[in-house]
Amino acid sequence: MRYHRVRSGRARALLAGLAAGLLVLTAACDSPEPAGAAGQQGPATAVLDDLDPVPITPAPTPVLPATVRSFDGTDVTVTDVGRIVAADRYGTLAQIVWALGLGENLVGRSTAAAFPAVSHLPNVTGGNGALNVESILALRPSVFLTDTTSASPAVREQLRATGITVVYFDPQRTMEGVVPQIEAVAAALGVPQRGQELGRRTSDEITAASAAVPTPDPRLRIAFLYLRSSAITMLAGPGSGADALIAALHAEDAGQQAGLTEPFTAITSEAMIAASPDVLLVMTDGMKSIGGVDGIAQIPGIAQTPAGRNKRIVDMSDAVLLSFGPNTGRVISALSDAVYGRTGA
Repeated sequence: MRYHRVRSGRARALLAGLAAGLLVLTAACDSPEPAGAAGQQGPATAVLDDLDPVPITPAPTPVLPATVRSFDGTDVTVTDVGRIVAADRYGTLAQIVWALGLGENLVGRSTAAAFPAVSHLPNVTGGNGALNVESILALRPSVFLTDTTSASPAVREQLRATGITVVYFDPQRTMEGVVPQIEAVAAALGVPQRGQELGRRTSDEITAASAAVPTPDPRLRIAFLYLRSSAITMLAGPGSGADALIAALHAEDAGQQAGLTEPFTAITSEAMIAASPDVLLVMTDGMKSIGGVDGIAQIPGIAQTPAGRNKRIVDMSDAVLLSFGPNTGRVISALSDAVYGRTGA
C-alpha cells in the first residue's frame, strides 16, 4: 500500500504540472503578441507644446543683393526680401523663414505651412498641393521660395516667364539635410550668419532628442502610412522622409523591411502583412480623413499586423511630422514619448 501511495503522489504531481503548463500555453495563445517594447499601447498622439518654430531674435537685417545657386542649377540674385512667399509640400520653407526671424516678411504660404503663426496668410497651393501661379503673382512677391518637387517643370516655365525671383531648394527629407537646408534659405535671404546660428541650435536639439530615445531589443518595426481618404492609402519606403524619422526613433522601417523600393507605394494586403509593423505612424488630418482608428483598421492587411491587432497607432500634426525644419528635434522627442512612453522602454 505504501508503494501505491508514493506512486499516486507522483502521478498527482505530474498531472498538476501538466495542467499548469497547459494553462500557460493557453494564455499565451489567447493573448495578443508582444508589441515589441514597453511603452505606448493603443492609439496615442505625439504633441508639440507649440507648433510655431521658435524664432531667433532680434529680427535680422538682410545683406543684399545675395547671389546663390538655386537647386535647379541656376544662379539667382535676390535683391529684396520684403515680400516672401514660401511654398512647398511639407511647409518646411515657411518654418525656416519664421525661425530665422523674418516671419513678418512672409506674405504667402502652402497648405502644409499650417502652423498658427502663418495660418492667416494666403495659400498659393490647391487642394492637391499643386502650386497656383496666378495666386503667387497676386501676392507680388519680391522672392518666391519653393522646391523642385513642388514646382513641376510646367510650373517652373510659367514662373520663369513672369520674371519673379525664384529660388529652388532640395526636396529630400533627411536628417543630414536639415541644417544645410536652413543655411541655404538663410543665404538666399541675405542672413547667412543667422542661418548658421539657427542651424547650430537645430543640430543641438536633434542630437539631444536622439540621445534620449530608448533602444529596445528587439527594435520596434514602424510603418508610416500616408492617408488622404480611402482613395489614397500609401505605405512609406526608402526616401520618403518617414524612414529617416523612424531611424531616429531607433526603430526599423517596416516599408523597407517589406522590400519597398519607392518612397510611397499603394497599400495592398500582401505588402501590409509582409511589413508586419508593431506601430503605425500617421498624420493627424490623414487619420481623420479615413475615419480615425476604426477607419485605419479597415485598410487591407492592417488587421493582420501586430499594430492592427493592438491598435498601436501614433498620429502627429501634418504641420510638423515630415517638415524636417527647425522643429525637428522637438518632433523626435514628441514621437519618442508617444511610441515608448515618457519613461522610456
